[in-house]
Amino acid sequence: MQNTATPTHCPYCALQCGMNLTPTPDGTVEVSERADFPVNRGALCGKGRTAPAVLARNVRLTQPLVRDAAGTLVPASWDEALDRIAAGLGRTRAAHGPDAVGVFGGGGLTNEKAYTLGKFARVVLGTSQIDYNGRFCMSSAAAAGIKAFGLDRGLPFPLEDIPKSGCVILVGSNLAETMPPSLRFFTELRENGGTLIVIDPRRTRTAEQADLHLAPRPGTDLALALGLLHLVIAEGRVDEEYVAERTAGWEDARAAAMAHWPEYVERITGVSVPELRETVRLFCAPESAMVLTARGPEQQSKGTDTVGAWINLCLATGRAGRPLSGYGCLTGQGNGQGGREHGQKADQLPGYRKLDDPAARAHVAEVWGVAPDSLPGPGRSAYELLDALGTDIRALLLMASNPVVSAPRAAHVEERIRSLDFLAVCDVVLSETAALADVVLPVTQWAEETGTTTNLEGRVLLRRRAITPPDGVRSDLEVLHELAARLGVEKGFPTDPEEVFEELRRASAGGPADYSGITYRRLAEENGVFWPCPAVEEAVEDGEDALLDAPLPDDPARETPTAHPGTPRLFLDRFATPDGRARFVPVSHRAIAEEPDDEYPVLLTTGRVVAQYQSGAQTRRVAELNAAAPGPFVEIHPRLAARLGAAEGDPVAVVSRRGRAVAPARITSAIRPDTVFMPFHWPGEGRANTLTNPALDPTSRMPEFKACAVRLETVER
Repeated sequence: MQNTATPTHCPYCALQCGMNLTPTPDGTVEVSERADFPVNRGALCGKGRTAPAVLARNVRLTQPLVRDAAGTLVPASWDEALDRIAAGLGRTRAAHGPDAVGVFGGGGLTNEKAYTLGKFARVVLGTSQIDYNGRFCMSSAAAAGIKAFGLDRGLPFPLEDIPKSGCVILVGSNLAETMPPSLRFFTELRENGGTLIVIDPRRTRTAEQADLHLAPRPGTDLALALGLLHLVIAEGRVDEEYVAERTAGWEDARAAAMAHWPEYVERITGVSVPELRETVRLFCAPESAMVLTARGPEQQSKGTDTVGAWINLCLATGRAGRPLSGYGCLTGQGNGQGGREHGQKADQLPGYRKLDDPAARAHVAEVWGVAPDSLPGPGRSAYELLDALGTDIRALLLMASNPVVSAPRAAHVEERIRSLDFLAVCDVVLSETAALADVVLPVTQWAEETGTTTNLEGRVLLRRRAITPPDGVRSDLEVLHELAARLGVEKGFPTDPEEVFEELRRASAGGPADYSGITYRRLAEENGVFWPCPAVEEAVEDGEDALLDAPLPDDPARETPTAHPGTPRLFLDRFATPDGRARFVPVSHRAIAEEPDDEYPVLLTTGRVVAQYQSGAQTRRVAELNAAAPGPFVEIHPRLAARLGAAEGDPVAVVSRRGRAVAPARITSAIRPDTVFMPFHWPGEGRANTLTNPALDPTSRMPEFKACAVRLETVER
């Protein structure tokens, strides 16, 4: 066994922290520091340090499972399992048409797998019904970014720019728990004399680091941003020269903001007028400033408008497309950025092309060797797809997602999944969703396969295989290759990830997310490359495969001098619009979809804790992480707890119009008295997403995870 350390990246969040992996005698790997990667400089959170625990044979799936006549999942051969899937999908397509077959992907899939899954859906199955769980992550920020800038990339600048800025407003992000290694950038910001403003209904670990913490009522971030813009205008802080030279649409946006005077915004949000004025002063005083949003303002039925209002604040003050300034979104999932760029989203083709654009269809169809009119049109968004299961959609192929825990109105989604004629799941572990499948396929994990991801900065990275997967485990690319062959498509679905990436380069060429100038060699040598990176001159050399199993060379990149360097910082010269100007989008406050009333008088908001990740399908199988975060809880303000008669640790029922969840009370003054908080990592009676509202943003189709009306009840045990 080779014991050389392999440099790679963490399988969890969008930081994609660098780490080294060394094989161990038990067949897994040992994690060690990799200080050369600039995002984390060797630092890792508990999830990253313990990631190899999920590689253990007694934790992960190692053989296919099929449901027998008695309804039990039992071991099967790969041929039997693949034959069953091909038969189930093919039978449904023949009986009910291609759109009766759905495909649901995940933001943790590599670029190669996301690309191939989208191609499989459209070329092999011919279905329009494909989307992925990244729709629940940052689709509102993506939609707002495209409206304003003509392009969506989570951060238009590297993380290393944050400490050099003068002020950062962090909206709805608890990064001290969701991506702990990134907190150092904000610590350095303050050490350098900059200011950190955190906006969150809870006084989180992140808020405790802030110079100013604003605690608005959940679902009122739009009003808050408009109130700040009103004050910028009223106090004469608009950068008139910038607005005239680099933007369009200011007058309509200005008029909309002026309708949100400070006292009105105070009544809506609960944030005082003096706090609003202090925020404007701190944001406008330095030469540079940033606004960064996360799921708080985005996971709302008005999330696109909410993000748009924060972008308007940046534009009005001249804080976009300038050094050390701008708007950015903190992407959540490991490949949340790349996952939506290359074709597993309902309305997109590779390269972030729009599926309803004839030129985009023609380009991608040529790469795929099919007729443009054979490609289906846009399909349903993620929740709408899940809601249609068992009725319009009769069979589903699902990869790397666990909607039984992670989807809004989760009990309804579980019921819809159970009603399918056929369900096939590819996963590393037997998740709650996989446990309902007719066929479950065990697939490789990050340390067992090579592939690329794109982190929250737009930095394309190379994850490299460090160990051989156990017998009985195959990659998702192998699965799609075998299924395509069984469904009549013998070519076009390679199993080698670098071969897939070479095709992805061609498919993305000329698109908004242009990867055509990126090669595996460059990624191995340069610690990642920022897109867009068009191909200036072909610089690929023979013998690149050897790089994938060797440490990173000490020598810098050996590409030809003409190779495009990538684009770490966007918009410095022009925005990605036809005239190069950013667009103000006029928006106005509106209420959340479900306001509290006499029957449901309290607001529920949801989020994460540091020791668990997403639906918890993997982290809940790690002893160290479970010891730190063993189960769900309900965070309640002392005044609300006193009215309820609940003490610390008492079981409390949280009831919404969609269902009931029970978890122990955690009493804290760190939350607003009119709000309760639940983490969403657990299934069963403490499943927070049983309660959440699937009301959708009209543009992004993002569900309103962050605010819904509930009531609390005591529980006898």
